[in-house]
Amino acid sequence: MGRMHSRGKGISASALPYKRTPPSWLKISAPDVEDNICKFAKKGLTPSQIGVILRDSHGIAQVKSVTGSKILRILKAHGLAPEIPEDLYHLIKKAVAIRKHLERNRKDKDSKFRLILVESRIHRLARYYKKTKKLPPRVYHREYSCGLEKIMDWDYKFLGEVPSSKLQT
Repeated sequence: MGRMHSRGKGISASALPYKRTPPSWLKISAPDVEDNICKFAKKGLTPSQIGVILRDSHGIAQVKSVTGSKILRILKAHGLAPEIPEDLYHLIKKAVAIRKHLERNRKDKDSKFRLILVESRIHRLARYYKKTKKLPPRVYHREYSCGLEKIMDWDYKFLGEVPSSKLQT
């Protein structure tokens, strides 16, 4: 299937192992894995970041084969799931970054066009999540992007940079 806003066909993907049982050399138990997942979520990591850490540092290739449920379901059971889905969060974060760039560079037509594409993906994804009841029916991405702008302003302060909205002219 082709990509939405590019020419690529994109057929490469990871292949899941045929055996759905945990490997025999894995000595960690399911409750320990769940505790690790909750610990990482309390630190503020996203479900995909948690999966990468468990895979690379702890040798757990598939959490579902060990615990019987996926990372996000475990987080929901413990009340630690993110309030908006991760893919929508990253699209909104990208749109906020493009908007900040456009504040500084008003004549950048390509960025303006890319912002339109990103926002159309946000609206399409939000429509799907509203239909499947993962988002409230009356939510707009501007509400989330305002919160993200505050977070990104904090990131800029942390890095020692000053965003363009804070510059005095």
